[in-house]
Amino acid sequence: MDFLNGGQCDPRRFSEALKPSTEYDALYNAALCRERADWIVGINATRLFSCLYGQTLNVGRVMTPTLAMVVMRDAAIRAFKPEPFYSAELKFRDFQAGGERMKEKVEEEKLVAECCQAGSAIITKVERKEKSEKPPALFDLTSLQREANQKYGYSAKQTLNIMQRLYENHKVLTYPRTDSRYIGKDIVPTIKERLKACAVGPYRKLAGACGTGPYRKLAGVLISKPIQTNRSFVDDKKVSDHHAIIPTEQFVQLDHMTNEERKIYDMVVRRFLSVLYPPFVYEQVSMEGIVAGELFAASGKVVKSAGWKDVYENTDDTEEDEDTADDAQKLKDQKLPQMKKGERLHIENVSMNTGRTKPPARFTEATLLAAMENPVRYMESHDTKAAKTLGETGGLGTVATRADIIEKLFNSFLMEKKGNEIHLTSKAKQLLELVPEELRKP
Repeated sequence: MDFLNGGQCDPRRFSEALKPSTEYDALYNAALCRERADWIVGINATRLFSCLYGQTLNVGRVMTPTLAMVVMRDAAIRAFKPEPFYSAELKFRDFQAGGERMKEKVEEEKLVAECCQAGSAIITKVERKEKSEKPPALFDLTSLQREANQKYGYSAKQTLNIMQRLYENHKVLTYPRTDSRYIGKDIVPTIKERLKACAVGPYRKLAGACGTGPYRKLAGVLISKPIQTNRSFVDDKKVSDHHAIIPTEQFVQLDHMTNEERKIYDMVVRRFLSVLYPPFVYEQVSMEGIVAGELFAASGKVVKSAGWKDVYENTDDTEEDEDTADDAQKLKDQKLPQMKKGERLHIENVSMNTGRTKPPARFTEATLLAAMENPVRYMESHDTKAAKTLGETGGLGTVATRADIIEKLFNSFLMEKKGNEIHLTSKAKQLLELVPEELRKP
């Protein structure tokens, strides 16, 4: 289907890939089910509740359970009671180590005093393991929308619109409304042409030219060698209606793009380049030591080969979890010196860190998209059959409709933004109290 994605395709290879239309009847039936469910649930229920209560109350088979997930998160935040915690931190000459958290300040102050009095730590364990880290998967629409929201604050709808322009007008990216993060084997022979197209940069040059664009060096390394593929991004079985979002063979003119289009294009190109690079290889070093009868630990990394991380040098464009790192994160990326078990290390300073446990984070568009994609954790009942169905259907809504659903919740004044966080309105709370429980379930 690459011919339809703005690239070039051998007509013979294209015709050989054609299948009987009857193999796709299930897709038609699924779409018909969704259409009828929208009429039965969405239109009828919206009319019913709007007439009953004298105001427009939008109800939908996707919109209402999505709103219910936000309500659940809001309730968890209101019910959360923060608790203080304390932890001791030891500073050695070349690194720092942290101890276990304690709830009682008096106990932690006592430990800090004992550590100061001890003056040194005895190393009880040192481990060094070589590890490798594969690049993140290629983008589908939802993962791209999530990352664009985290990095640039773009709404899901805004990202989709930008992607659509890059696909339809500039013809530099493949079809955006996809839920797959893999490409098929039929795309592999076109990879070098795609690399050449994005390597050329702002002005079109010959296909074999190295170019002068921002991706010239990164793509040039790959063009000069045989392309290495693996099942982490090439898998016909995991390609649904469309493959992952990748660059086309269309030569790029960055000076013809808006600033927003360049940012989204950059995200896709770097992700495409990264999966073709070797893994990031590092040595994971961890140590444990005893001071005043308490265990302290530290860990660090020693980079052996940057691999795909070179693609993101001086950028911050890799996927992150919803939860941000806590104070202990700074102890994980430090460089630890050579040490051995039984060695005694002098403690230069002892300090006490204080903090409070944090409530669940409010939804952003990025995390709400993730929740819509995997809503099982928001099911109040432990219905394994329903959970399996949600997994098979890809969650609430489709990659093509989730942005519109979120936008409609804003436009219906059921949700509002404060900064990047999503907050409920009083209208949403009222609506969720009125609709039956069945409509609130994912």
